[in-house]
Amino acid sequence: MIGRKTEQKELLRALESAQSEFVALYGRRRIGKTYLVNEFFNGRFAFHATGIEGGTKREQLDLFREELRRQGMPKCPRLTSWIMAFSRLSDLLEMSAERKKVVFLDELPWFDTPCAGFLRAFEAFWNGWATARKDILLVVCGSATTWMLKKMLRARGGLHNRVTVQLPIAPFTLKECEDYAAYKNLSFDRGEIAECYMAMGGVAYYWSLLREGESVAQNFDRLFFGDSAVMRDEFRRLFSSLFKMERRHVEIVKALGSRKAGMTRDEVLAAIGETSNGDVSECLSELVDCGFLRRYSQPARLKRGAIYQLVDNYTLFYFQFLDGWKGNDPGFWTHHFLSPRLNAWRGVSFERVCFWHISQIKDALGISGIGSDVYSWRGTDSEGRGAQIDMLIDRADNTVNICEMKYGQGEFEMTAEDADKIRRRGALFASMSRAHKSIQNVLIASYGMKRTRHSGVIQSVVTLDDLFKE
Repeated sequence: MIGRKTEQKELLRALESAQSEFVALYGRRRIGKTYLVNEFFNGRFAFHATGIEGGTKREQLDLFREELRRQGMPKCPRLTSWIMAFSRLSDLLEMSAERKKVVFLDELPWFDTPCAGFLRAFEAFWNGWATARKDILLVVCGSATTWMLKKMLRARGGLHNRVTVQLPIAPFTLKECEDYAAYKNLSFDRGEIAECYMAMGGVAYYWSLLREGESVAQNFDRLFFGDSAVMRDEFRRLFSSLFKMERRHVEIVKALGSRKAGMTRDEVLAAIGETSNGDVSECLSELVDCGFLRRYSQPARLKRGAIYQLVDNYTLFYFQFLDGWKGNDPGFWTHHFLSPRLNAWRGVSFERVCFWHISQIKDALGISGIGSDVYSWRGTDSEGRGAQIDMLIDRADNTVNICEMKYGQGEFEMTAEDADKIRRRGALFASMSRAHKSIQNVLIASYGMKRTRHSGVIQSVVTLDDLFKE
């Protein structure tokens, strides 16, 4: 299995526990939750059922019954309620001779149809039956991350503090994508893997669609721009599956896609044409929970209020190239591979890739053990000239790393203009923050930096190879 080492250790600990355990996995659609559980347990479940997306109560109960019949209870009667369903499940598990009886309920939120009483029955099953035993391992997962967090992990009722193991499933890192590419015999170098990551992030399912024997450009044309491009409508499917009223969520991510450093809630409201709307705060929180946005705070002296920044690679790619696509060039990526537009996109997207690899950057700088806050920053000097820092590492050892990120096909060559911009930006930040911290300039460049008479402004260099470290 590629990656997921920590998650596998937690699943093994729960399997070997002397008590009943309740494991909840959550993460965005297509991230690999089901694959992880199936591979780890090798399909050896005392019971396994998957909810039906958009199914009615009757359809969900009928499916549950068919799984009970197929997995050891052939004479199971038709189920009339979820209380009855879980009672029959208890009967099935009591017949099992397994030392630890693993129950896997996949896409759990889909079972919870309106007025079905699913959660009450689920609570009764766990609280009233499973916890009284020592041989049950209940594993649940769902792509509706907001539902999982509200109903399972932050529940205030009968499931409050009942989950014993929480497993957020994160996207693959660059290194894990490299390992997956090798597994699929994709002959991509690290620059090409990084370009795929810029468009698809570390979503396992998206990487599974890449084909051996095709170049990156050929894969992109087939997946995004061809006549039967399977990824062109993924954005719509993704948001409609995660959010019941996705229109507002789409408006928010579209607005945030226009500003690299992110926006405050009030700026988001202005961007979508609202003056005050409590739904926006909830939508922002849900988008953070699902991994589309990162929320960060700048030091109080600089700016009040949290900043929301769009960091999902596929969403950014969608708004840059696919939103409103007319389908008039099925070979778009091949035809424009070295165009200024695509090179500009690579530069911006590389910054997002860096934000997904903060730990690798800190490790390359030798500061892994130092506490820090990582955020973006923007300010204006006395002459009205704006300055923006895309990544700032504010360290607990009284030091700030100001990171400049550059993506290209060779070593970055610092010019006098670049050096002056870096100095002016650092001076403005120091003046506005009044934090009296030491400032060190870091260049994160795909292939390093060529030493010139202007390069002395940079104290440390991080390369693409550094981002591929585990």
